[in-house]
Amino acid sequence: MKTLFLHPPSFDGFDGGAGSRYQAKREIRSFWYPTWLAQPAALVPGSKLIDAPADDLGMKDVLPAARDYELIIMHTSSPSFPKDARVAELLKEENPGLLIGMVGAKVAVDPAGSLSASPAIDFVAREEFDFTCKEVAEGRPFEKIAGLSFRRADGSVQHNPARVMIEDMDALPWVAPVYQRDLTIENYFIGYLQHPYVSFYTGRGCRSKCTFCLWPQTVGGHRYRVRSPQSVVDEVRWIQQHMPQVKEIFFDDDTFTDFRPRAEEIARGLGKLGVTWSCNAKANVPYETLRVMKDNGLRLLLVGYESGNDQILHNIRKGLRTDIARRFTSDCRKLGITIHGTFILGLPGETADTIQQTINFAREINPHTIQVSLAAPYPGTELYQQAVANGWLHENQGLNLVNEQGVQLAPISYPNLSADQIYRSVEIFYKRFYFRPRKIAELTAEMMTSWDLTKRRLREGVEFFRFLRAREA
Repeated sequence: MKTLFLHPPSFDGFDGGAGSRYQAKREIRSFWYPTWLAQPAALVPGSKLIDAPADDLGMKDVLPAARDYELIIMHTSSPSFPKDARVAELLKEENPGLLIGMVGAKVAVDPAGSLSASPAIDFVAREEFDFTCKEVAEGRPFEKIAGLSFRRADGSVQHNPARVMIEDMDALPWVAPVYQRDLTIENYFIGYLQHPYVSFYTGRGCRSKCTFCLWPQTVGGHRYRVRSPQSVVDEVRWIQQHMPQVKEIFFDDDTFTDFRPRAEEIARGLGKLGVTWSCNAKANVPYETLRVMKDNGLRLLLVGYESGNDQILHNIRKGLRTDIARRFTSDCRKLGITIHGTFILGLPGETADTIQQTINFAREINPHTIQVSLAAPYPGTELYQQAVANGWLHENQGLNLVNEQGVQLAPISYPNLSADQIYRSVEIFYKRFYFRPRKIAELTAEMMTSWDLTKRRLREGVEFFRFLRAREA
């Protein structure tokens, strides 16, 4: 079938449901690549990928596509699903014969509820959906496609057996050629990465058991299944040759550094190419591995510190202590590795005192930049189950993770700490981290190195203040 993979129009600046773990409007307008859609698009000959949020496309821009395709597969998320379902209905009105399916964590954990939400949704692909989408596009009978839930002709829902995890990750085609063919590379922007950048996965799954993390508990699993180092280096070489404007490569694996010998082998291969690259990392990578990566082009690590309180880290099964994180951060500083640190407020065990402890911890270790999120109990995660079981979240009241503008909300509250207190603490955190002499001096010195960087940081500052005002509203 003639197939369109669509990341549908959503909130202005909303990046959720693509490659993003932060399914909300960000502090600074930014976009990750829609890697989860690009991968099956690479498997379907003649298909096309449209990323409406990144291309600033509204429904009037997307609707004409309904007449040009037989099959549309949309990526959705819990926060965006109601709007995405409406998009499906509008597309169906434009072309009643169109077949529409959805993929993503939301439909993976609630296939029946997702299908019942709108008659415009014909099927959902659960688990790892790459080859499920391929088989749908090939026109195979729905009842013979593993991992598919679909609406029968009589309106009832059928759930086919689960699809097994992909073991040979090298069997998946590269996503970079799809990026080059269908996307505008310059539209993808992350404040802490050099622009333009490209991100993709070198493996799926995460061995860590963090109770809040969405992808390992819904789609990717807890086994880290990886591509061969040579495949990774070859795709980066292809990007070098065919997308010369790209200034940085980002590896979006949950924890790229989990297999250290492999990470070091990839790093050495990248070093021979002379590329600048960054990746996600847990705050426990030993100095020697960090040194090998730094010596071979590593510029930045995206690190989930989450909390400055060891009991909270234990509660969420982070598998990390603050003393280890301190040593890791010190090692990175010695080696000249930049860190973008991420923190979460409102995790189990949070109090007013632990919030202050985390703010002090962030100021002490002083990553270059930070992101402060609110604990989001996504359906399908252990955190969601805990929140409902303990009365921190009332399931029958619905789950609002973002407001009408896409700004993240605080859905969890505790007996001694209200959701409003947690929500207000995000702004306090940002102000106490950034508005201090040491950090202002660091960022000012950085801006002085480049006029382009100065303009970029000033623009980000304006966006950040607008974001704070939107939260206050």
